[in-house]
Amino acid sequence: MDNRYSCFFSDMGFLNVAISFIIGISTLIMIRIFYVVYRSSKPLYSRPPGPLSTLIILGSGGHTAEMINLLAVMQMDRFKPRYYIAAATDNMSLQKARVLEDSLPDKAEVELVETSQFMQIYRSREVGQSYVTSVGTTLIALSHALWLMIKIRPQVILCNGPGTCVPLCVIAFVFKVLGIRWSSIFYVESIARVRRLSLSGLLLYKLRMADQLFVQWPQLKSKYPRANYVGRLM
Repeated sequence: MDNRYSCFFSDMGFLNVAISFIIGISTLIMIRIFYVVYRSSKPLYSRPPGPLSTLIILGSGGHTAEMINLLAVMQMDRFKPRYYIAAATDNMSLQKARVLEDSLPDKAEVELVETSQFMQIYRSREVGQSYVTSVGTTLIALSHALWLMIKIRPQVILCNGPGTCVPLCVIAFVFKVLGIRWSSIFYVESIARVRRLSLSGLLLYKLRMADQLFVQWPQLKSKYPRANYVGRLM
């Protein structure tokens, strides 16, 4: 009888320790998440840093055209090396990125290789794909996105709406929370979004994953106060 009671209290003690450990870890994670969200809204550097490794996420259709127009007016020498990523089925976007890189002034061929790389990522779901089969492809896409983020470890992420940006930004946010790498996420909403954010933009806004979220219409700023209105960039 005594052995039974001692085993019971021993099990209860172990259970209490396990529960306390889980609560402690969960509390630390929540504190870290709140810190990351707070810190993301503040300037990361007190003075202009050197060149920043930059991940540029492209998307089919107008997303890539808008991103190329944005990059064309940026000081590209401050963002290198540059890693362009597009969906595995989207070859046109990477071709446009290569044309942009070739058009940069005083761009030697050797420097082009050193300062820019072009990659593809699996889609979570193709247009028309069933939701049942998309479970498997989503897991593959997440694994591929994780591998790419570990390989690239960018300091800056630029994106403007394609669905491929969501898993990459989620992984970047998790890396921040875990202290693996601090990647500043800048999301520029498409000019086609006049009254409400795209699904990608809404997720990054609601989950507070984007360091800065820019919109091109004043009514979006009114609806989403934490967004930054920058006027029309196209």
